[in-house]
Amino acid sequence: MLLDFPRLTKPLQITLITIALATCGFLLLPIVFIVALSFGSSQWLVFPPPSWTLNWYQELFNDSTWLDAAWQSLKVALWVTFFSVLLGYVTALALARGRFKRKEVLRAFFLTPMVLPVVVLAVALYAVFLKLGLNGSMFAFVLSHLIIAFPFAFIAIANSFATYDFALEDAARVCGANEWQIQTQVTMPAVRLGIASAAVFSFLISWDEVVLSIFMSAPGVETLPVKIWSALRQDLSPVIAAASAILIGATVLIMILIAVLKNKLNQNSLQQN
Repeated sequence: MLLDFPRLTKPLQITLITIALATCGFLLLPIVFIVALSFGSSQWLVFPPPSWTLNWYQELFNDSTWLDAAWQSLKVALWVTFFSVLLGYVTALALARGRFKRKEVLRAFFLTPMVLPVVVLAVALYAVFLKLGLNGSMFAFVLSHLIIAFPFAFIAIANSFATYDFALEDAARVCGANEWQIQTQVTMPAVRLGIASAAVFSFLISWDEVVLSIFMSAPGVETLPVKIWSALRQDLSPVIAAASAILIGATVLIMILIAVLKNKLNQNSLQQN
């Protein structure tokens, strides 16, 4: 290997460990601070908290506007996950199977939302949906989030197809399987890790999206990140920290679940082999 850690000199090992710990601290300390602030007794965002309380979580769960925003975020994220994985799978399968020119150009086109500034996309979509009278609708939220989530789903599934042997499909056809059986019993199980990764990325991208959601929102219709943003502009109540802590907790829980699922799928694959 180009960099074999055990073979490095002691000073270089210490330097690399120090850099790694400093980087982790830089990334994790803000998260630790916001979670700690959510349990603080002060009515302002003061660190360190003078004492500890659960009042802000109680206030959060007793406020219907926060619960409605969370429910809106969950509904949008679930729809985006479904359509993103479905479109990503179909698109990746078509490009992997297809024998036509300019496939790389088409692939690059599908990835353009990743490099396009989100605010530019948000302004364009806002103008279109405003003209159609769809601002604040579930359709506007799902479609706008789908545009930025699709490339990530496509990449995850396309990478799985890169190592997939399509001779398995031919063998299934010879055995009498129809196209639906081939897809559900042969192809999808073979790329299931890519599908799972696509689902996780799509859900988290939609769940955390702020810019597009701000432009798609309407009075009384907003997602949880937009609600947090609006509350920040009005005051600095620790309720915001409590809502942020819940967002962080949900994200961490999803990542843990997908890690467990991935490990289980890998074990099943080893047992089958």
